[in-house]
Amino acid sequence: MASGFFALLDDIALLMDDVATMSKVATKKTAGILGDDLAVNAEKASGFQSSRELPVLWKITKGSFLNKLIILPLAFLLSAFCPKVIVPILLIGGIYLSFEGAEKIYHFLFHRNLKKESTNSKPLSEAEIQSIEKKKIKSAILVDFILSIEIVILALSTVVQEKFSIQIIVVSFVAILATIGVYGIVALIVRIDDFGYNLINLSGNKKSPLKAIGMGLVKILPYIIRALAFVGTIAMILVSGGIFVHNIDFLHDFLLPLPSILAEFLMGLVVGFFALLFFKATLKIKSKLS
Repeated sequence: MASGFFALLDDIALLMDDVATMSKVATKKTAGILGDDLAVNAEKASGFQSSRELPVLWKITKGSFLNKLIILPLAFLLSAFCPKVIVPILLIGGIYLSFEGAEKIYHFLFHRNLKKESTNSKPLSEAEIQSIEKKKIKSAILVDFILSIEIVILALSTVVQEKFSIQIIVVSFVAILATIGVYGIVALIVRIDDFGYNLINLSGNKKSPLKAIGMGLVKILPYIIRALAFVGTIAMILVSGGIFVHNIDFLHDFLLPLPSILAEFLMGLVVGFFALLFFKATLKIKSKLS
């Protein structure tokens, strides 16, 4: 009886060791998408009144958890009954990520100097504010859904050869960690300026190190969000390029002489701009036909 109990403990220990190892690999592989997820959501959750930032972020976080609840069971069913479709789904997601990255680069190069439409000087009504808030929340949750598919499928691809129990634990762990980690960091980022204002108030608006730090925090927030957007774009290109290089044999062999990071970046960039070109051509054809 005792030997059976200790054998069970040994099996659990081995399982947890496998889970820990595979979770580390899966988390590392999804880090690029997590970086982009962080950048996107920091941008989506900012720009509200101070009192609305955290409530809005909480609504987006709940939507993200709901996305994971929908995606995880479907991913596990595919892994159990049709594992061959995981790589094609991964490649389709890679095209989307490449497209998003290329579109951001295109807008930065050719549209960053365009003046934004002038906003109405008339104060918005409560109903208009709520409408804008709802639209931003829906947009953030939709983007999260797409990125969540990529996170889950990418994590699943690292453990697809493992036992089904390990797949469930590892992928669920990565999905939950992604949601808590990303939105926890976003919550800290969007409140940086409020923390800065509090330091300024504590200093009594007198010249002091406290006030200097507060002013610095207030001024640095837009730069942090821009930096995250830049890092997220590069991460998207690298992640998508890595998906193609590591899952399409002839591309892997063709790009083998190049350093892996350069091969992945170039591949992601090429696929992204082809996807962007196809998208713009489709829009032009559609506009001419209508």
